[in-house]
Amino acid sequence: MAATNAPGGRPPGAGPDGMAGPDPRRWLILGVIALAQLMVVLDATIVTIALPSAQQALHFSNVDRQWVVTAYALAFGSLLLLGGKLADLLGRRVTFLGGLIGFAAASAVGGAATSFGTLVAARACQGMFGALLAPAALSLLTTTFSDDRDRGKAFGVFGAIAGAGGAVGLLLGGLLTEYLSWRWCLYVNLLFAAVAGAGAVLLLRRQPPAQRPRLDLPGAVLVSAGMFCIVYGFSNAATHSWHTPSTWGFLAAGGALLVIFAWWQTRAPEPLLPLRVVLDRNRGGSYLSVLIAGSGMFGIFLFLTYYLQGTLGFSPVVTGVAFLPMIALVVIFANVSNVVLMPRVGPRPPVVLGMLLAACAMAWLTRIGVHSGYASAVLPPLLVAGAGLGLVVAPSINTGTFGVAPSDAGVASASVNTGQQLGGSIGTALLNTLAASATAQYLAAHLGPGALAGGRPGPELAGLALVHGYDTAFWWSAAIFAGGAVLAGLLLRRGPLTRRDGHEGPGSAPVSVPEAHAVRS
Repeated sequence: MAATNAPGGRPPGAGPDGMAGPDPRRWLILGVIALAQLMVVLDATIVTIALPSAQQALHFSNVDRQWVVTAYALAFGSLLLLGGKLADLLGRRVTFLGGLIGFAAASAVGGAATSFGTLVAARACQGMFGALLAPAALSLLTTTFSDDRDRGKAFGVFGAIAGAGGAVGLLLGGLLTEYLSWRWCLYVNLLFAAVAGAGAVLLLRRQPPAQRPRLDLPGAVLVSAGMFCIVYGFSNAATHSWHTPSTWGFLAAGGALLVIFAWWQTRAPEPLLPLRVVLDRNRGGSYLSVLIAGSGMFGIFLFLTYYLQGTLGFSPVVTGVAFLPMIALVVIFANVSNVVLMPRVGPRPPVVLGMLLAACAMAWLTRIGVHSGYASAVLPPLLVAGAGLGLVVAPSINTGTFGVAPSDAGVASASVNTGQQLGGSIGTALLNTLAASATAQYLAAHLGPGALAGGRPGPELAGLALVHGYDTAFWWSAAIFAGGAVLAGLLLRRGPLTRRDGHEGPGSAPVSVPEAHAVRS
């Protein structure tokens, strides 16, 4: 089959600047992009391990400490689509550098914080600049790697970071907190940003947009407010009841705002999120797959961290090391899925298989007990989960940005990040609530006259109750992944991703077509 045009009408293999061939510096550019993405992803978890030390230093309460994590998620999740559109309007290089500089500055302020309010404000600013940085990084990757073979390798690396970055954050956070200070969990971003920024200045060419349409301000307000309400509602549910107005009220308001946003996008003259981006079956299925993977993934990171530290008595550093085998499998299978499987069978088989493997891993983890050993009860399912996540995340990210016009690369990239962020918020709230409820019910059912010690459950009963709660969360994670396998099988098309020759109209993008043969390299 003859080679077809790359996005934006470039010749096959042309770089983003129209050169007749791939950019010879593309692998160095990948390193810059990967480093920036790692900084954004691991910051969602690196601070978690530092929270006890930060709480002791700044004297804030247990009730307030959730805001150190929630402030980042709120700003990041609610502004992602706007950040992606700004990357399309202002240029990816400018947006990428602006996000890097702002993220580094916010990290410096947070690391030097002397009060709880300053720390929370800095975390919110990190999320805001991360919402600029993340979609700009992914859209740069999309436009830099147009050759199908190179694209698979690049997205394999990027997908591995997206899937394993949270675990890397746990390891790095434990090392920095134990051997330096909790403040270095924020200061370390200055090192990441300095290296990535220097690389961006030296390697990235200026990519001015071909046209400068107006920003869809009503759409930006609607989607940002809707995402804020959704993320806040789920975050609030993790620490309060689902029945409180601050939970269901915000969730209802967020849902209504997103419905109005979708309606407005059909009528806006220059929509923030063109519906052609999300209504393609492959892209829509990939965004949903990323959301589901993000929801179920927190069943691994959140509850295994609690279990390893609270039940098995691991230190923060050893807990981080315990996730390394999973990280290795994510990296290996992310590259296998993108480089080997995607060109031959397309996204559906690896994503469905990955979802099923992750579901099996979650079901396997329900066998843990108070006195289980890491090597026998935790490591095997952790390896299976790593393989599954590698098969899901990397092909989904690749598919979610495939076939879009350069003018839509930013919003397509933001849609991928939004799915992962929203999935993480939903997973944290839903699974945490289910685990807490199961723990309370176990205690209520097993408390007897001799079970209390000083008015509280004895340590053995408390441990059993906690593990029962974790088991419940793992079962629900298994159900989430199993449902994801069904949805991915229904939505994703059969066959490899291909591009359509020519254009359907001015500015139209090549799209993936069903049941086509692979483009041969």
